Amino acid sequence: MSEPTGVIHDIGYRHYDGVRLGRAHATLSLALHSLRGVFGLGRTARSKIIPFLLAGVMMLPAVVSIAIMALVKQEAIGYTTYAVTMQAVLAIFLASQSPYTVAPDLRFRVLPLYLSRPVTLIDYVGAKLAAMVVAMFLLLAVPLTVLFVGELVIDLPGPAHTSAYLTSMAGAVAYAVLLACLGVAIASFTPRRGLGVASVIAFYLLTSAVSTVVAATMESVNNYTAAAWAWMINPFFLVDAAVQVGLFGAAPSAPTTYPAGAGVAAAILLMLALIALSVTALVLRYRKAAAR
Repeated sequence: MSEPTGVIHDIGYRHYDGVRLGRAHATLSLALHSLRGVFGLGRTARSKIIPFLLAGVMMLPAVVSIAIMALVKQEAIGYTTYAVTMQAVLAIFLASQSPYTVAPDLRFRVLPLYLSRPVTLIDYVGAKLAAMVVAMFLLLAVPLTVLFVGELVIDLPGPAHTSAYLTSMAGAVAYAVLLACLGVAIASFTPRRGLGVASVIAFYLLTSAVSTVVAATMESVNNYTAAAWAWMINPFFLVDAAVQVGLFGAAPSAPTTYPAGAGVAAAILLMLALIALSVTALVLRYRKAAAR
């Protein structure tokens, strides 16, 4: 009797007969997966520390303001100034979390695997941007909403600041879109998360420092028009000037007023140009990465 030379194993492979959910569902799943990852959900416990700690810091002024309103019946912090006041926390969150959305896929070169499915390059970039936009919006909108609800419960003298709250929410959308596009675009140019974090932080510090120094210099020589333009070098003041002040007439968060008239249109166009430039750079960067 000769020994058998091979064995056939029935391991149960079969064709998939279920519903194929298609490109839209794949893009939505990628966006939800990226959003969960931004807040550390589904990742290690260490990955949850920074996002939830920063979210807690963002909530702190709202909680303190509610306590002050309950004690002295007076508003402590304005809705439209909340983002500018907490801009350092927003910048740190953006710098720490935006590289997560792009760096791992670039570093391990798995982008061709995504694109081998019905998901296109535009779908991939859109899903990553959408995740970061939603994360930034939640980080700012939740404290503003808690502050507004606290004001309604305490029932301060006079009418509720509903228009200021709605203006701040419109500003939160603009802040989220601009900051997310800038952060993800900057972080996408390196596959190293550490370098991505440093790049986004450096961009914020540079624009903030240049804005402050140039504005102070212009004010020292009594050139207040140039100083008003200089404040908009900082993306936070740019959104404030374009949306909250320019479109909705809120009080400016900068130490001086912003340019009026044509300056409002210029601020809006500059904000839209930065968003378009960031998205274009991101698409070109991933097109190059997918070709490797």
